[in-house]
Amino acid sequence: MKPRRDEMVLDPDFRAALQAAFGPGDPFEQVMALDGEVVRAVDGRRTFRFELGGLTYFAKVHTGMPWGRILRKLSQFRVPVLGAEPEWRAIHRLQALGIPTTPPVAFGLRRGLNPARERSFVITRDLGRTRTLEQECLRWPEHPPAFRFKLALIREVARIARALHEDGMNHRDFYLCHFRLDLNQDEAAVLSGARPPRLHLMDLHRVQRHKQLPERARVKDIGGLYFSALDIGLTRRDILRFMRAYQGLTLRQTLAAHGRFWQQVAERARWQYRREHGKAPKAPPL
Repeated sequence: MKPRRDEMVLDPDFRAALQAAFGPGDPFEQVMALDGEVVRAVDGRRTFRFELGGLTYFAKVHTGMPWGRILRKLSQFRVPVLGAEPEWRAIHRLQALGIPTTPPVAFGLRRGLNPARERSFVITRDLGRTRTLEQECLRWPEHPPAFRFKLALIREVARIARALHEDGMNHRDFYLCHFRLDLNQDEAAVLSGARPPRLHLMDLHRVQRHKQLPERARVKDIGGLYFSALDIGLTRRDILRFMRAYQGLTLRQTLAAHGRFWQQVAERARWQYRREHGKAPKAPPL
């Protein structure tokens, strides 16, 4: 049995910076030797921030997952993420859909006969001045945002969720902490409604794409999003605004045609909140 084809994609500027730092050699191994400030390390995957050629990047390096771990995930009906390829493809698909995400600069994949030993990486450029929506919104109960700004954020998150799901994709970690708000925008233009806030959707390594997105996948994504927003002081009207924007319908049409879906979303969010916090959330009903 022959191993599948290896892959390598390097942005020309990143390739030049890599060669300037390491000299001649195998760029795949040079990238695998990079190191920096570790953000997360789990399941044979390490995410870290590093500088090269005067620019800042993030690398997500996969070095394989033990078969025991793979089988345990499968036994729990969870799809294990064995490499960087799904994230690389998801980044480019989101760009095609007009959903801002991390700018891709490099991808490499070394396959072999044993998928548990597959090595790969994806490298993206640092976004600069950003803040997660979790950081932004958890301040709202004590420091309420301008109404137009909150409305613009609700509409933009709903637009991203709708575009993602209409294309058959589900994020699988669809929380406020995985949206980053661009702080370099013209705040006056955003507040006036002249332009939407620029949000980058992050952490795409678990994204799946289907010919037709299963209902349970949509419930999990939107339920997770609602779970992450239960403590930020949203009103029932805010939630209804999101529902309308996500469905692209009037409120009457939304409740008539998709009432069961939103009930499942609320149940999922409240179940997750009780599991994480050991108590029921204080939030308005859908």
